[in-house]
Amino acid sequence: MRTQVAIVGAGPSGLLLGALLAKAGIDAVIVEQRSAEYVLGRIRAGVLEQVTVDLLDEVGVGERMHREGLKHDGFELCFGGARHRIDLYGLTGGKRVMVYGQTEVTRDLMNARHAAGLPTIYEADNVAIHGWDTDRPSVTYRKGDETHTIECDFIAGCDGFHGVCRASIPPAKLQTFEKVYPFGWLGVLSRTPPVSHELIYANHERGFALCSMRSHTLSRYYVQCSLDDRVEQWSDEMFWDELRARLDPEAAAKLVTGPSIEKSIAPLRSFVTEPMRFGRLFLAGDAAHIVPPTGAKGLNLAATDVGLLGHALIEHYHEKSSAGIDHYSARALRRVWKAERFSWWFTTLMHKFPETGAFGQRMQQAELEYLVGSQAARTTMAENYVGLPLEG
Repeated sequence: MRTQVAIVGAGPSGLLLGALLAKAGIDAVIVEQRSAEYVLGRIRAGVLEQVTVDLLDEVGVGERMHREGLKHDGFELCFGGARHRIDLYGLTGGKRVMVYGQTEVTRDLMNARHAAGLPTIYEADNVAIHGWDTDRPSVTYRKGDETHTIECDFIAGCDGFHGVCRASIPPAKLQTFEKVYPFGWLGVLSRTPPVSHELIYANHERGFALCSMRSHTLSRYYVQCSLDDRVEQWSDEMFWDELRARLDPEAAAKLVTGPSIEKSIAPLRSFVTEPMRFGRLFLAGDAAHIVPPTGAKGLNLAATDVGLLGHALIEHYHEKSSAGIDHYSARALRRVWKAERFSWWFTTLMHKFPETGAFGQRMQQAELEYLVGSQAARTTMAENYVGLPLEG
C-alpha cells in the first residue's frame, strides 16, 4: 500500500490530522492497534478551547458539538468554604470554552471519516515504523496471518504515551522532561445532573476535588486520592461522602448522587519530549507530551499539534515549501511548554502536597486569596484557561 502520510493512532489527534489532510486532498492512512469500540470507550477530557473548536469546524465535524455541547463563560474556585467565579468571557474579551466529551469528538471524527470512505485500519497487530530517518519511511502491521506494509512520505505518531512511535527513537536522539505527582484522581461518571452549571475546582484540607459534566444529565466528578488507592476500595457511597466533604455547604447540599457508570483512578504527571520531529517522523499529542488534567490541556494540546502539523504538510504538498515542517517542532513546543507551565501551576495551587505541610497550605491560601482579589491575576488565569493562540 502507498500513501502520502501514514498516521499511527486513531484517537482524536490522529483522526483530526486525517481530516485536515483529506480536506486538502492529501492521502493518509490511519493505523490503530485497538478496535474502534475500544477507542470510543476511553473516558477522557471534555473541555475544549476555542482553537480546538475552530479546528473541528474547519474539518466539518462541528455541527453536533455546537448543538449538544455546553458553552461555558466561566468556572468557580472553591476554598475556605466559599466559591469565587472566574469570568472567562469578561476577562478575555469574549472568549469561552466548550464542554463536549473527548469520546464525542472522537465519534464525530470517526463517523465523518467512515462516511467519506477514508481508510482506517483497526486491530492492527505488531505495528512498527521503519526508515523514518530516510526518504523512504514505512509502517508495517499484522492483520490476521499477513504482514502489511504502508509506504509513505511521512509518518505522524499520534499513538499516545505508550505508543510505538516515540519508543522507536534511539534514546540518544531525544530529551525528556518529567514530573510525577504524589497523588492521583479518583473519577466517577454518573447519570445525574451536574451540581453546578459551571465547573467547580475545590481546594480543601482533605485534598482537591473537581465537579465537571458531560451534559445536562451526565456528570463527571473527581477527588484527589493516594497513588496506593485502588478503585475497589472506594464504594459509591464513600466517594459521594468524600466529595461532599470537600465542597462548600451550598454545593454539598445540592449534590445529586447515583450509581457510578464508570470509576477509575488516574495518576498525574507532566512529561515533554524534545524534539517533536525526527527526520520524516512527527510526534503529536500524548506521544510527545502529557499534562496533569487540572488545566484541561491534554486534548487541546493534541489538537493544536495536529493543527500545526496538518497545515505544515499541506504547505509542503501544495506550495512545495518545507518551512512548516522544518519549524513544526519548535512552534509546537513553544505552546506545549506554556500549557505545561499553566497545568503545573494550577495543579500546585489546588492539590494537597504531603511534603509541603502547614506552610505550603498557607501559601496556597494566600495565593488563592490574591488570585480572586486581583483582576490582573484573574485575567492571566482566564487567558491560559481558554487557551493561548495557536502560535502562543
